[in-house]
Amino acid sequence: MTSPDPDPGPRAFVTTPLLDALARHWWLLRLRGIAAIAFGVLAFHFGDESHLALTLLWGAYSLTDGLLTLWAAMAGKAGTPRHWLGMVGLAGVISAALAFTMPDRVAALLVVFVAAWAIVTGAMQVWGAVQLRKVVDADWILMLDGLAAVGFGVALLVWPRIAGPALVWLVGWLAILLGSLYLGIGYWLRQPK
Repeated sequence: MTSPDPDPGPRAFVTTPLLDALARHWWLLRLRGIAAIAFGVLAFHFGDESHLALTLLWGAYSLTDGLLTLWAAMAGKAGTPRHWLGMVGLAGVISAALAFTMPDRVAALLVVFVAAWAIVTGAMQVWGAVQLRKVVDADWILMLDGLAAVGFGVALLVWPRIAGPALVWLVGWLAILLGSLYLGIGYWLRQPK
């Protein structure tokens, strides 16, 4: 009689609709990670020029991230938490629409605007991590991603007058951190069975 495999691997835990959706769309997480890192790098390069440039970069990133997340929501099977993915995606698309249609207003309120987006999407990611905590060992990656976004959003609300290079560096480094975490989750989900 053989003993069960003591380490069945991370993919053996694919037992919930949320985790199943994430596992099937690992490549979307990687694309979201690449988009976030690209936004961070571009923010360092162009963001010092003006709040308007940073606002338009933000809109482009937010649109890309929102559309990728909406794609995952629409492509999900029955039982997939489409509402969770859909809300994250809609937050990104709405953020982009405002940035592109009212760039001057958004630029004037960019700190509050980015803070609200970070808190909303971060809270939804924390909720997703809580839903996965009993079925995966690496739920902490998604939890860390969500907590970082919420913490960043709260920090921006506490210091709303932050501007210039400090804002660019904060936004750029957060984007790179979140992008790296997305890449990490995508890598973990893509591990062979």
